[in-house]
Amino acid sequence: MQLFKNFCKVQLDENGVLKTFELNFPKNYNFGYDVVDKMAELAPNDVAMVYTNPEKEERTFTFGDIGYLSNKTANALSAHGIKKGDKVLVILKRNYEYWYVVPALHKLGAIVIPATNMLTVDDITYRIETADIKYAICTPDGATATDMLKAQSRKPQLEKIFVARKDLEGTVNLTEEIEKADCKLSRIDTKAEDAMLIYFTSGTTGYPKAVMHNHTYTLAHIITAKYWQNVKENGLHLTVAETGWGKASWGKIYGQWLCGCGVMVYDFDSFSPHKLLRVMEKYKVTSFCAPPTVYRYFIKRDMSKYDLSSLNHITTAGEALNPEVFEQVYKQTGLRLMEGFGQTESVLMLGNLAGTVSKTGSLGKPTPLYNTIIVDENGEELPANEVGEIVVVPKEKQFGIFMGYCGDEDLYKSVWRNGVYHTGDTAYKDEDGYYWYVGRIDDLIKTRGFRVGPFEIENVLMEHTAVMECAVVGVPDKARGQAIKATVHLADGYEKSKNLEKEIKNFVNKRVSSYKHIQLLEFVDEMPKTISGKIKRTDIRNLDRDKIC
Repeated sequence: MQLFKNFCKVQLDENGVLKTFELNFPKNYNFGYDVVDKMAELAPNDVAMVYTNPEKEERTFTFGDIGYLSNKTANALSAHGIKKGDKVLVILKRNYEYWYVVPALHKLGAIVIPATNMLTVDDITYRIETADIKYAICTPDGATATDMLKAQSRKPQLEKIFVARKDLEGTVNLTEEIEKADCKLSRIDTKAEDAMLIYFTSGTTGYPKAVMHNHTYTLAHIITAKYWQNVKENGLHLTVAETGWGKASWGKIYGQWLCGCGVMVYDFDSFSPHKLLRVMEKYKVTSFCAPPTVYRYFIKRDMSKYDLSSLNHITTAGEALNPEVFEQVYKQTGLRLMEGFGQTESVLMLGNLAGTVSKTGSLGKPTPLYNTIIVDENGEELPANEVGEIVVVPKEKQFGIFMGYCGDEDLYKSVWRNGVYHTGDTAYKDEDGYYWYVGRIDDLIKTRGFRVGPFEIENVLMEHTAVMECAVVGVPDKARGQAIKATVHLADGYEKSKNLEKEIKNFVNKRVSSYKHIQLLEFVDEMPKTISGKIKRTDIRNLDRDKIC
């Protein structure tokens, strides 16, 4: 059952590619009732989620199961005081409970705040204070629950802590409470534009931002799932993301369920490309989305050695895609990677939509949901082939864009200056209207009077067989202003040496203009990354600055 048709009006071009997109929804829309419960009514036996882990435990949940369990969960949480408007921190990793806890909280009108289990006590404390969090729901794995208790001792406004499948003094065993709860739930009305979700997301400076979305955010992800990820009714979609990251909303619940597609969940702690490919093979995953880093590891394993015959569409986002990775994935699978671009603050802004022919390395074109353009420092729209900032000019009816930063109105105003939303990302568009990523504004390197985007040098670096991952940054240099430095994580089978350093530098410098030459190169055992797997150039720049000082 594909419910997305009830909530949007679309027009396709002569090639079947999305041309226009308009959302239509009731005033009191709520994903928990209007999607989850409706699917449970109309297609109770259709698969909503398939779960497994490295220990080979398996569970399959139908939409009927999710409707039933989310009702029981909502009643259990309500009995402990959670009500409409309360903010609830949810740290459930890839535990299967996430997929009925979140709809339950939506049904109650509570505001869900997903977070990663990698948070420290200080991180948790910051979130409690910033968002005035009253309740927390924790994974039974690791130290999350005990860390939450420590944070509660600092911030007593955290009234109650729930833990799945576990008894721990000072907490509530959520699983036992769900088992005891009634399965019938009376609807609690929420306005479509009420706050529903907050993601804390790190920027290049300062503390993490608390990005707020309303209930229409779930519907805006129809574009993400249907027209970019190309999910199919009764298919099985796998997005590589932990539930504490905004990418989980892009690929693990909202748009997929609206399209009647099940989601595949592989609950791992340590990433193994071989095991993940085996999961895709065994469960016959039909569509797949992951950041470029995952594909880099996949091609080293050789995807052609796995039976991926059920896979018919693959997408990537989260960081720019190196053309070398694109070409190797195509060679090994016969599938063209369809890149996309968006932020925690939005759904898909730019993308190579299903039915189009992607340009290798391009972010694609603006989706019909947003009026996305490239502007200069004065806010003037730029012509083709000129680098500027990606911004969103609001339409009369604008959905899928965030409603504010919780606790920081000044920051919200700063990114919405001059009436447009400033993404902080730079790109240029070609004569055909395709956008090409350059980098974060803060990542641009200024050397000898030129502005250099790190990504174009990283593209060439990735063509060398010894390079598994890399990052290019600018470091202070008296003669140049900034010198170009490459930090490299070597592929298996290669060892650090002066000769290899020289070889890689020469390999790149022969292929780029002289002002883009790498002056410095450093090998590292591991690249600093965010929880979503993005390489943290800010950390690399800070380390380099400390070394110079």
